[in-house]
Amino acid sequence: MSQTRHEEASVPQPDHSSQLSRHHDAESIHSISTTDENPNLSHTRTNISTHDAPIQHYSSFVEVPDEVYDILSPSRKIIIVALLSYCSFLAPISSTTILAAVPEVAATYSSTGTIINLSNALYMLFMGVSPCFWGPLSQVYGRRWICLVTAALFCGCSLGTALAPNLPAYFVFRILTAFEGTSFLNVGASCIGDIYRPTERATAMGWFLSGTLIGPAFGPFIGGIIVTFKSWRVIFYLQTALAGVALIGAYFLLPETAHHMKVDDLVGLPLKTKARVLGGMLNPWRVLRLYKYPNLIMVALASSSLVWNMYSLLTPIRYVLNPRFDLTTPIESGLFYLAPGCGYILGTFFGGRYADYITIKWKAKRGGNRIPEDRLRSALPFMGVAIPVCMLIYGWSIEKRFGGIALPVIMMFCQGVAQLFCFPSLNTYCLDVMQSHSAEVIAGNYVIRYMFAALGSATVLPAVEKIGVGWFSTISAGFLVASSLATYAAVLWGVGWRDKVDEKRRAKRREKMDGEENIEKEVVVSGEKEKDMV
Repeated sequence: MSQTRHEEASVPQPDHSSQLSRHHDAESIHSISTTDENPNLSHTRTNISTHDAPIQHYSSFVEVPDEVYDILSPSRKIIIVALLSYCSFLAPISSTTILAAVPEVAATYSSTGTIINLSNALYMLFMGVSPCFWGPLSQVYGRRWICLVTAALFCGCSLGTALAPNLPAYFVFRILTAFEGTSFLNVGASCIGDIYRPTERATAMGWFLSGTLIGPAFGPFIGGIIVTFKSWRVIFYLQTALAGVALIGAYFLLPETAHHMKVDDLVGLPLKTKARVLGGMLNPWRVLRLYKYPNLIMVALASSSLVWNMYSLLTPIRYVLNPRFDLTTPIESGLFYLAPGCGYILGTFFGGRYADYITIKWKAKRGGNRIPEDRLRSALPFMGVAIPVCMLIYGWSIEKRFGGIALPVIMMFCQGVAQLFCFPSLNTYCLDVMQSHSAEVIAGNYVIRYMFAALGSATVLPAVEKIGVGWFSTISAGFLVASSLATYAAVLWGVGWRDKVDEKRRAKRREKMDGEENIEKEVVVSGEKEKDMV
């Protein structure tokens, strides 16, 4: 069977016609041939091209033929998703395991809890910055090698954090760990987009995201157990061992899943041209430039509101709940983190399946025509109603001291379930809407969401001390409602937004090509005049 993949390329093809060279920004088709008996994920370079096709055929949303998703067997896909979910567990759990040990770390370095929490905010900040690099890199060099390299670096930086002799070293290694760890989230989501059909993708994404959400929820509980009986440094020794397992698993179990690696387009180019084109491919601004599409901005805000809510909920538990319920040890406050964690586990079984169900339902309503924005409908009731209500009850029950321990625990559990009905929908939309740039789209989404996570981690404690947990929860609930309205706007007008941006891009390309053709005509006319003079 064969697969035809449309992808926007920015690479001039060597030794082709001047027409091909001139239209290097148009779409190209790359073919992969496989057999059912021996699945082959190797990349085949081809000269088949649509550079000569009319430029108006360009669209940011292009369907990929079904056949490519049958290259791997279902059992192999399950193994890959399980591995990716485990890898995605590492960076987020590292962001919260230390929360239960903040006083102990502060005592080690003769610092304060506020300063140590600042390191957690910087951790989130660099989790947000790094996708600008890992997204383009995985588009150029593929998913597998980026995963292997970052797993090794994550392992080394985790060990460096465990051995940090002073506070500056602790900060540096925490930041480096965050920078490497986000690669797992970006590469994992891209791999799922590579191997699953759009109507199956959210289910797999739900299982993948369970690692990214369960990690932050269970991290403080694990950290609480460790610091109750051992040094806080044991947390990072454990993290080093877990990263080592991820490295070994990726080496033996993760194949290259990318349908096309852009590095293949550089074959045969002169060295200077290759360096120039490669620099453009790896430019981090490629990720942020995608935000010329308003629909991506709306979805990024929705993801950000959920992550803001999650980290502003988890970060202050020891400082907020310990005095409220007279808790005295890290392990006691760590138990509260299990509530959202169990919610994430339960939501894993239903959230992604529900998003796929909504996609299939609306595809049938449209007579078999799939519109990516329809998937977002599955997140709206949970993001706009369920989670804000839970957040309000949680915050004010603690502020006004009613409901005992049971009420905030139930609200945290319900939020956990509801978030797993939101994240698979939002993340899978990023893969669906521009599949030829899926790694860069999902990277851009992570950039914005972890910027808000950093902001939430840095401001939650001072804000709670200033205005109280009730009003801070009200602000978080308002953010969630506003982002759900933005998502609904994307559902209603997202297709039109995309078409308008695509039309502007077509106009710019048309103008560029007309300019180049005029230059060529002038050169020809000038050459003819010179001949006449001779």
